[in-house]
Amino acid sequence: MRKPALYSPSSRAGTSQPDAGARPGESASANAVEAPKRGGRWSRFRAGSSRAAATPRVMWSAMALLAALLAASVWQGGVNGTKALTQKDIDAAVLRTLTTQNLPSRAARAAEKIRPAVVRVMSYGKNSEGKEVEQGVGTGVVITDKGIILTNLHVVQSAQSVRIVYADGSESPATVTGAQPQNDLAVLQAQIIPDDLIAATMRSTNDLVPGEDVVAVGFPFGIGPSVSSGVISGFDRAFKSPEGVQEIGNLIQFDAAANPGNSGGPLVTMDGEVIGIVTGILNPTSHRTFVGIGFAVPIESAASAAGLPPF
Repeated sequence: MRKPALYSPSSRAGTSQPDAGARPGESASANAVEAPKRGGRWSRFRAGSSRAAATPRVMWSAMALLAALLAASVWQGGVNGTKALTQKDIDAAVLRTLTTQNLPSRAARAAEKIRPAVVRVMSYGKNSEGKEVEQGVGTGVVITDKGIILTNLHVVQSAQSVRIVYADGSESPATVTGAQPQNDLAVLQAQIIPDDLIAATMRSTNDLVPGEDVVAVGFPFGIGPSVSSGVISGFDRAFKSPEGVQEIGNLIQFDAAANPGNSGGPLVTMDGEVIGIVTGILNPTSHRTFVGIGFAVPIESAASAAGLPPF
């Protein structure tokens, strides 16, 4: 039986934005400007189940196990009359293990932790012959184990049907159950939910600062899941795509590579915790390619779109 999502106190809430019906579009040339300061506080939401990943705690557990084995060896050596190992020998063995093992990078561990919660989002429409055809591919992130998924509104807007592909390759139809147009956000409900579905952990952006390492996971140009890493470049940014009449404010600026198809995907910390939903990229030319400036809606706003407490 799956556990319900849990939630614990933390900090900052995002700045509210005026309602607007038009979608902001994907990614193209736009002007980035400063938006009002963020304020308030919010809370961290944690999924009820999580998957083990390579973490410092796991590493130290392995070290403790190694130390225990070495201690047993010391005892056995004393019994058999052979030379017992000293603490110095044990420390040297642990250090040798750490320096000779190729441990995953922090970005790799973050990507591995979020991977089970990342889904491919495919929207479908009808062609002139009335046949269903794929009209777009984006990314989504599972935020509860009941199959609630966050993505960008422009990924599913005007779609006649939506399907998602889970990390294990299984598929499900999905319905749009909510939208927050002012932040280009949509909430999906999967119709088929795997028994072992793992939801992402969401983290407040309140104590983050420019320069923090982040990872973006998604399906750029439909390829993926793909992982890119970078840093937070700034906060409280505003973005307006040339296709839309609406400007989105209170955005996180980041420089982890993102391209069309990354839309709706998670921006995560090195702990694999979601701090934003990727929504657009800035390019001063007419090309829809990444030049180093991406934007994400803070998770405070994104979670409120799904009606998660305390928003």
